[in-house]
Amino acid sequence: MSAPTIILVIRLSSIGDIVLTTPVLRLLKNQLEGKVEIHYLTKAKFASLLEGNPHITKVHTMEKTVQEVLPELETLGFDYVIDLHHNIRSAVVKRRLKCLAFTFKKYNFRKWLWVNMGINTMPNVHIVDRYIEPIKGFGVADDQLGLDFYIPEGKGLRDASIPETMKGRFITFAIGGLHEGKKMSKEKLVDVCKSTTRPVVLIGGKNDFDDGAFIASAAGSHVYNACGIWSLHQSADAIRRSHFVITGDTGMMHIASAFNKKIISLWGCTVPGFGMSPYRPHPASVILEPEGRKKRPCSKLGNKCKYGMDHKCIDQISVELIASTIETLWAQ
Repeated sequence: MSAPTIILVIRLSSIGDIVLTTPVLRLLKNQLEGKVEIHYLTKAKFASLLEGNPHITKVHTMEKTVQEVLPELETLGFDYVIDLHHNIRSAVVKRRLKCLAFTFKKYNFRKWLWVNMGINTMPNVHIVDRYIEPIKGFGVADDQLGLDFYIPEGKGLRDASIPETMKGRFITFAIGGLHEGKKMSKEKLVDVCKSTTRPVVLIGGKNDFDDGAFIASAAGSHVYNACGIWSLHQSADAIRRSHFVITGDTGMMHIASAFNKKIISLWGCTVPGFGMSPYRPHPASVILEPEGRKKRPCSKLGNKCKYGMDHKCIDQISVELIASTIETLWAQ
């Protein structure tokens, strides 16, 4: 019996970026000849995103530095490394493992040009397709199946404990985000939630609980705050169950794409042209961006706004436009 082909995929962070790598895992596992072991290196706090993924043999984690995990990796005899992070830390791993490595194109300089000089030379290619490009040398072809996200058994929402808001058709609204330029202000979120009478469930992390409570209290009884209460997998289950999803440029947007949900994606300091728009979501999905903001994109990560955080771009999307889009998608 021939030995398995052992492959290490590297993506250290964060939620959305890791979800966006899942087609690579599926293609390598399903299309390479013979037995294939797929190992994945990421930060420990993101390991749960990969839980239950049938295409992964083992997840390796680190807290702060790759030195924590390198001794273990060096014993495994990897045949190939697929570097989907492309930074100094992933370069250290590739150098130490001394096997054939494939790396995706990050285009950081082109993003810098767009943000700082207003010169857009970014290719019109989604980052998922850029992730897939390096592995085409293995003879794999895109299966057109989009993203994957798995909710392990017992880690989703329990039917007996879901709020009344979710016992019919409802909207999931992901209000959180790693960077402020990707999040609407709580005052704007109140206005958006007041603009509809449709049942809304707010999801986000522990840091979003207070904002969620403020919004639910101010907007009315049709809004339920689950921020910081539900786990990541439970929030993903809410997305899976919902009629459609409203979200900024965040990891929840990509999880919604994995479930083929209709998405209203709200963009501010970042732009879809960076290659991170919803990947093959439901065809009724809508991208909303602020009008009249000629300086966008403001930053690569959404951590800065050229107009100031008190007047950040995402808050300039009109409530009326969002409300009419909600009604259009609700009727479908």
